[in-house]
Amino acid sequence: MTTVDDTTYALRTARPEDAEAIEALDGSFTTSTVFRVEIAENGFTLRETPVDPPLTKVFPEDESDGDDEDGGPEDQDSPTFLALGADGSLAGFVSVSYAPWNRRLTIEDIEVAPGHRGRGVGRMLMARAEEFARERGAGQVWLEVTNINAPAIHAYRRMGFSLCGLDTSLYEFTSSAGEHALYMSKPCP
Repeated sequence: MTTVDDTTYALRTARPEDAEAIEALDGSFTTSTVFRVEIAENGFTLRETPVDPPLTKVFPEDESDGDDEDGGPEDQDSPTFLALGADGSLAGFVSVSYAPWNRRLTIEDIEVAPGHRGRGVGRMLMARAEEFARERGAGQVWLEVTNINAPAIHAYRRMGFSLCGLDTSLYEFTSSAGEHALYMSKPCP
């Protein structure tokens, strides 16, 4: 049990029976700023700009990268960790995968239920992911985020992540066409 902002949360590894709750979690977000990507001949820059009205992003159910998010025992290097509220409801989750060949832990997905946002649940889940990274001997933790998710980008920076790459075509043939994938990483001591 971990207490965050006077609320007690339990952390545990997901089980197959958690798949439905994980799938149903609302991962949408609303933001009043986005990071515009300005591409130049020898690189790119990011410029945070306001959007009015605020932008709401809802991720479609049908767009999946095919990863299994049930947290089952099939792959010990790719667990999903859950944060459960005092009543046992899902407050958030983080799915990770560890690649031994380059000692990288990738945050595949992290979502916090709307009613638990801003309370430190994401930071708690990320701390559990980083603990898992250290257990595996990871040298770095890595993630991908869309350029329009300014709240997440700010949160990741506060957690010690820094920009390490850009993919302008990752979302090209999806409902997120026009967005850019930003890659962020941090060392894992």
